[in-house]
Amino acid sequence: MNDQQLLRYGRHILLPEIGIEGQQKLLDAKVLIIGLGGLGSPAALYLAASGVGKLTLCDHDTVDFSNLQRQIIHRTSTVGEPKVASAQAVLRDINPEVECVALQLRADEEQLNELAAQADIVLDCSDNFATRYAVNRACLAQRKPLVSGAAIQFDGQVAVFDYRNAEAPCYNCLFPEDSQATELRCATTGVFAPLVGIVGSMQAAEALKLLAGIERGLSGRLLTINALDMNIMRSALSKDPACRACEG
Repeated sequence: MNDQQLLRYGRHILLPEIGIEGQQKLLDAKVLIIGLGGLGSPAALYLAASGVGKLTLCDHDTVDFSNLQRQIIHRTSTVGEPKVASAQAVLRDINPEVECVALQLRADEEQLNELAAQADIVLDCSDNFATRYAVNRACLAQRKPLVSGAAIQFDGQVAVFDYRNAEAPCYNCLFPEDSQATELRCATTGVFAPLVGIVGSMQAAEALKLLAGIERGLSGRLLTINALDMNIMRSALSKDPACRACEG
């Protein structure tokens, strides 16, 4: 670590839980972010600012004017541009040391497996169940930790599934794919702007702790937040012996 890095990351290095060794782990880390919208925006900003060595940004969409209410990584000047390109430019400005790879695509199962295999941790910042289940399967197959987030209206949630542990529950244990859960979209139901910032920041926090080797956190747990009443709850998750994804 050179003098400029010691200065840039000094406030992390001062933390005994991180220190020089932990910060070096962040500098050497590779993180895959699926979705550069409301959740991916703050997550990517904090991961880049914290010095994560390589960020792979994956999103098929373009910046829409309606995104600007909550997707804080994008700018009015980038409306119409690919979200990954818009995000990449901002992240490079924040921290040019971080390698940012922009992939404008809706990754299929094979691509997700390849991308997960190349990452140390995967952040699911998507906004639909189909993608969440596909990302879960890829992380399970590659035994990579998954940090999952979701937010709609005033309600948000964060969970960590550490598939390096064979006994860890998976996303499908929590929300079975065949449960026909109702999918709400912010385009029709709305979402409170700061809520996605809270959830995305929590995803970044959990990813950074995992990368630095800090064991305290949300692994095997679900945190839910209601931003209207500012109620926060944390629940333990259990492995479903009948889960079709992780085969019990």
